[in-house]
Formats: sequence, structure tokens, C-alpha cells
Amino acid sequence: MCGLVGWFQRPGNPIDPVLLARMAAQMRHRGPDDEGQWVEGSAGLHHLRLSVIDLETGHQPMEAGPAVLAYNGEIYNYLELREELRREGAVFRTSSDTEVLLQGYLRHGVAILPRLNGMFAFVLVDRSRGKVLAARDYFGVKPLYFHATPERVIFASEIKAILHHPAVEARCDLEALQDYWTFQFVLHEETLFAGIRKVLPGQYLEMDLQDLSITTHRYWDPCFQVDRHHTEEYFRERIRETLLESVRLQMRSDVPVGTYLSGGVDSSLVTVLAARHAGEPLKTFTGAFSEGEEFDETPYAEAVAREAGARSFVVRPTEQEFVEAMPRLTWHMDEPAAGPGLFPQWATARLARQQVTVALGGQGGDEIFNGYIRYVVAYLEQALKGSIHETLEEGEHIVTLKSILPNLPFLRQYVPMLQEFWSRGLFDDMDRRYFRLLDRSGGTMDLLAGDILASWQPEGTFARFQKVFHHPDTRSYINKMTHFDLVAGLPALLHVEDRVSMAHSLESRVPLLDRRLVDLVAAMPPAMKFRGAEPKYALRMAVGDLIPEVVRRRKDKKGFPVPLHLWARRGPVRDFFRDVLLSRAARQRGMWNLPAIEALLDREQAFGRRLWGALNLELWFQTFLDTPARGG
Repeated sequence: MCGLVGWFQRPGNPIDPVLLARMAAQMRHRGPDDEGQWVEGSAGLHHLRLSVIDLETGHQPMEAGPAVLAYNGEIYNYLELREELRREGAVFRTSSDTEVLLQGYLRHGVAILPRLNGMFAFVLVDRSRGKVLAARDYFGVKPLYFHATPERVIFASEIKAILHHPAVEARCDLEALQDYWTFQFVLHEETLFAGIRKVLPGQYLEMDLQDLSITTHRYWDPCFQVDRHHTEEYFRERIRETLLESVRLQMRSDVPVGTYLSGGVDSSLVTVLAARHAGEPLKTFTGAFSEGEEFDETPYAEAVAREAGARSFVVRPTEQEFVEAMPRLTWHMDEPAAGPGLFPQWATARLARQQVTVALGGQGGDEIFNGYIRYVVAYLEQALKGSIHETLEEGEHIVTLKSILPNLPFLRQYVPMLQEFWSRGLFDDMDRRYFRLLDRSGGTMDLLAGDILASWQPEGTFARFQKVFHHPDTRSYINKMTHFDLVAGLPALLHVEDRVSMAHSLESRVPLLDRRLVDLVAAMPPAMKFRGAEPKYALRMAVGDLIPEVVRRRKDKKGFPVPLHLWARRGPVRDFFRDVLLSRAARQRGMWNLPAIEALLDREQAFGRRLWGALNLELWFQTFLDTPARGG
């Protein structure tokens, strides 16, 4: 993985190469192995490299003909594309995937983007057309941000690099702040920083080098047009075949590769398949806590490691490590994180980097294969509504009340959530119901005060949610939920995946996020892929035989739980919460109900997000807005 900065100004205003280098230096952790710069008049690129493929000759920015490229990512099918381009007349000087992308663009323009199988974000200067192309991969595995004014446009892999430019002011976007309180991520292209936006997944921007005008294009979007012509057997075979091929491709590397292993279906499958291509015993990395079995999934992970013939490494992060890590993690993240799993993921990535340079994980399985328990909750209500009112809200009964009964034990540990969910709005429209399942602002309103509380407009947040939820291709409830989670929720989780790995100069790969696989599963008839509301039915149907039975039959997957509510009541973590949330800076901010926060230290629910959300937000204010983070 790498880090890049692209800085462009109107003609006649030259780029300062020293400032460009200092901006990139804010992300030194992303690329400790090599560094390069290209400056030509009012255009400049700077690149930091973590060498994974072609360790000797993959230096960037890379030039070929009229094009100059700064690129972050991995193109897994680069060998196949290389041969195709060679047959078309391309001559290669290196064995890197960077040059494959560059030569592909020179011959096919932006049409090369849908042919790439990989994770990527790049900025390419095309001097012959007077254009700049900035693109991001299908799912947003790799980040790319931009700040645009009439005088300058800056692209960067991390926001902190943009903020290092003296003309860029760090300010909070209040509308985005409401998104964070609601979802613990920000919708659409906005970020929590006013004036700094994201290049969205599956999108490319084209910028004119003369007037700096930007046009936005989408080259891919998950398509939920239902394929009713193929059988379940066809989908089962295609899913299996695609998964096997994806893991094989993503094991390509010139440096050591391991896997993250939680003990759930997704990471277990990736580990078992990766072990086939490792060449030597695969190394697996697992995080757990010592506060009880509800925070420890190592028995499942160890069962998978044994099955795969792998060497298992385990880390158990402590309360003191949490206190020491969070300020630095806030700086690495740029924006507040979606959940407490950030901390154990960071600790596991640190452990992995001691042994390998690349780690494969199971991110994306819940979004692709309907693995979230909230889908079961949603369809239990949907089935009740259809049975009571004899309605066909989706045009057909995707899940009937009778068919869902065998899968209700998945909800055993979610009874408190069910009580809250059904306390109001029962049988509302689908968009209202799913919004409430995602809404994390319940209870957090008590933590706010002042202008922030007075300006709260939940209907505005709901309207922004509806724009994503009501995609024209999605008719069934399950496809609407899945689409929202793929394009809005998943990028927030991948943000964490990228930052915790890059903090340790570790490349993280996600083989379940193969575009071919997503297109395939999205096209499955809803009643087939979510039969009886069984989480990950389609995945278990296709490859369940490849993982140990003890994992395959689990109905208690925890999702990397953190004992934060226990830590908040004692010792160093309680002191840390008080030092941050009841600090002078927090008091002067005027946005917190301080008595409510102090009381919450003793009353936070197990796996609750209220304290986490408040801590992350206050740390973010202190790190980036109170004292701008010029260098971390």
C-alpha cells in the first residue's frame, strides 16, 4: 500500500515542491520503503511506497508518454492484463501492477477501470488532454479525498495531508456531524471536515488543468437486477468458483502473507482457502480480551487454524493499551471511527506486521451475504406485518413467518434491542424501519447541549438516508438494506481496515470484495439468497463444507466485542474518559451535557456506542480543530 498527494493550481501559479513533500510526510506510515515526486509548473504529485509487488522497479510517480501516475493499491489480475496489453503492443519496463494500470489507461482511457480486479485509488495527469483523472475502487477499500477551490485542487490518501496545506482550514461540517451521531459514519461524499470530500467508491473525477473544473462520473454501481433464469445450483457453483479464484489472486505477493482470523465464517473461509496457496504454514492473527468468554473467540479461531495447518498468533489488548493508543488512533483515522472494534483491529494489525507485510481478512461478507442480525430482525417484523395484514409489500413473500422460525435463535442475545426496536413505529414503511435499526442517536441526545442540540434536525438526516436506500434497482427489502450497507456502511468499515493496517505499514486485503462476486450475489433472487432469513445462507450453501463444522453452525458471532462498558467503570480507562470528556476543552466547547456524560460512565450498556461516540468525537475535536494536527 502507499500514500499519495496531488496538488494542482491555475496555470502561472507554480507548485512548491518542499511544501508538497511536507504534506506527503504526514502519511509516512503509508509508504516507508520509497518516495518520489513529480512537479511540472502548476501540477505536482508526491508518492510514498510500501513495496509489495516488484520491490525493485516500481518507483512512483511513474511516467509513460503523456501520462504521469501516482497510485495506491493492488491490481490482482495484473499478470493477465499485462499479457493482454502486450498483445496490443504495450512495452513494459517493470514487472509492477502500477505500469499495467498506466499502459492500460494509455490504450483504453477510463474504459480500463471496469477491467481492474483490485483495490485502488490513484491520480493520473494526462498532459495530452490537459486533464487529471482521480479514481477509486469499486467498494472504497483504498481512500482518496479532495479539497477544491477556484485557486487549487488537492487530492490525498489521508485528510491530514490536505490539512497541512496552509490555505486549508480545519472546520467541522455540522450536517455531517448529525450523520456521525446517527450512523457513526458520514453519508455521501462529505466528511466531517467542511470543504473536504471523498471520491466515492466506483467513481472517478475528471479535472481540467486550465480552470480546475471537476466533473464526476460513476463507472460501477452494485446492480440488483434479479436474475430469475438460473437455478440455486448454478449460483452455488459460481459463488464457490469465484471465491476460490479471488483468494488465489489475492495471495499474489513478493512479501510474506498471512490472514486475520476471528473465528467467524468469513475470516475462517479466507484462512482455509489462503492456506492452500501459502507454500508454507500460513500465519493467522487473532485478537481477544481476557474479560470473559463473551469477549474471546479464540477457541473457534484455533479450530480453524488447526484445520488449515496454520500457525496461530493471538493478542489480548489491555485497558492501559487502549488509553495509550486512542489519541494516536484518532490522528491516524482522520475522522471518528464507526465502532470500538477499531482498537482490537489496530492491536491485531500491529501483531500481524511483526510477522508479515500483507494480511487477508473477511471484511465484506456481512454486506454481500446478508450476515447482519438486523436483517433477521427486519424480516421478523416484515413477516409479522405480512401475516397480520395479509399484505405483499415486496410483491412476494421473501421470508414467511413459518420459514423464519428455525432462525430466530440468532436473535437470542439481541432481545434488548428487539424491545427497543418494537417500542415504537412497528410496521412503519421499510425506509423508516431500517433507518431506526441503524440509528445510533437514541440515548445520545441526552449527551448533547447548546447549539448542537438546538440545531438537531433528524428529518434532514433521514432524507439523506432515503436517497441511498431507495435505489431504483432495489425492490425487495433485503436488497434495499444490502445496497445501503454496501455503498454507505461498508466504506466506513473499510476506512478502519485501511487506517489500522497502514498505521503499522501493513497491507490489508479483502478477497470477499471481488466485484464479480458482488455482481453475482446481488443478482440472486432474494428468496434464494436469504432463505428463511438465515444469515449468509448463500455463502454457507456454496462453501460451508470448506470450514470446520463448529464454525459453520455458530449462531453467536460477536463481531469483535470490546469490554468498554466494563473498563469505563474502573481504573485507567475511566480516568481517560473523564480526562477527555470532562476536560477544560470539552467544557469550553459547550456541546456536551457533562452531568449526563459522567453518569453514563456507570450506566453504559454492554456493547453500547454512546460513550464510544462521544469519546471519538471529542478526541477528534481536540486533535484536529483545537490544535490542528500538523504532523501528528
